[in-house]
Order: sequence, then structure tokens, then C-alpha cells
Amino acid sequence: MDDKEYVGFATLPNQVHRKSVKKGFDFTLMVAGESGLGKSTLINSLFLTDLYRDRKLLSAEERIMQTVEITKHAVDIEEKGVKLRLTIVDTPGFGDAVNNTECWKPVAEYIDQQFEQYFRDESGLNRKNIQDNRVHCCLYFISPFGHGYGPSLRLPTPPGAAKGTGREHQGQGCH
Repeated sequence: MDDKEYVGFATLPNQVHRKSVKKGFDFTLMVAGESGLGKSTLINSLFLTDLYRDRKLLSAEERIMQTVEITKHAVDIEEKGVKLRLTIVDTPGFGDAVNNTECWKPVAEYIDQQFEQYFRDESGLNRKNIQDNRVHCCLYFISPFGHGYGPSLRLPTPPGAAKGTGREHQGQGCH
């Protein structure tokens, strides 16, 4: 190929890849659900770390009065030269109260605030060092006992499940 015809944009994907790997990545994972469903265990197992070693477990009396709060745990992970800034957003108190009406509001407000802040930062003049705190993924843990979920959480009948085979009720409560 003649050098006069060569611009260099063919190497752009490699340049972007090298720059991204050198800079590293931000990833924010939110976990929500009642206490005792294995959120901390899953996170610690997935990322081979102990993000919750300083956590104070609440007594039953304290959990009844507790409201939903948002806590963040951050850890830097490096694997084969690729850096990951992992932030776990935890929601202690979510679903633990006797009356859980509107317990989802602080979680939804937090997610909206993070997206609005990122948009403001991205729309500003200094976009070079924007901190990305948006929630990239939310894992919602549902209790296997399903108390209080009712018919709104029922899964549809799997395709091909014939009536009378017992499979038409699959996913509709505990069996």
C-alpha cells in the first residue's frame, strides 16, 4: 500500500482499546433485597474479595426500625494488566421493615441522581476526568418464600406446557 493513501484510521480500534485498558474501567453494581438472601456472599465470591469485612450486623429490633440507606464499597481490581474500579452499591434495610410500602423510592432516587450527575458532568466544559458513578447493573434478590408478593410476581406458563401435566404452575409460588 502506498504511504500517500494511508491515513491511519484503520488502527483506531487498537488505539482506543490500548487507551481504555491503560486507563481502566469503572463498573458500578447495585444489590438490593432483604437481609440474609446471600447478596454479600455472591459479591465476595464473584470478585474474590471481602468487601463487607467491616460490616456491623443489626439485631432484629434494629432491623425493624431501619429505613433503606445507600452504602458504597469501592475496590480496585487488576487482572492481567486490566484495571477495574468496582463499586458495589448496597441497600441495607431494603425489604426488611414490617411495612415495605415505597421502600424502593430511595433506590430509584439514587439511580436517577447518579445519571443526572453524569449528564451534568458530561455536558460541562471539563469532561476530561468525569467520575462515572452510574449504576451499570442492579441485582435484585427475591426471597424464595415470596411472602406478600402475590399474583403480580407470577411467571407466565412456559411455552409447550400442556394443561394437566403439572408444568402449567411452574414459577407460581413454592412447590
